[in-house]
Amino acid sequence: MGKFGVSPKKEAELLDRMKDLNIEEKDLEEKFITARGPGGQKSAHSSTGVYLKHIPTQIEVKIDISRSLALNRFLARRRLCELIELKLGVKDSPLLNRIKKLRKQKLKKRKRAYAKYKKTNNTLDERTEN
Repeated sequence: MGKFGVSPKKEAELLDRMKDLNIEEKDLEEKFITARGPGGQKSAHSSTGVYLKHIPTQIEVKIDISRSLALNRFLARRRLCELIELKLGVKDSPLLNRIKKLRKQKLKKRKRAYAKYKKTNNTLDERTEN
């Protein structure tokens, strides 16, 4: 286990991604905040949430998905990389690919709904003509 509580492979991938985007640890402002959501007293009394700010781009991220501080630190850095890639317009960005996929799905649903609507309207028109 590394310093982020994930597999060494995932940690290495994150560090490589940060290096490709020129994100250095000295440019990050990191604070630990109390987590929100379910978990009862444990999450209310412990500061396992992570607030991360990339000073050069002024991008801020708050993550409190897990009860583990180390995992939240990893997830915050990964999310920060996604947002910076989106801002820079990197073509192979996972976030950009997810957005494109959702847009395609919505377009496909819209086409199906329109075709269904058009089909039902035609049958109504035929009934009124007779």
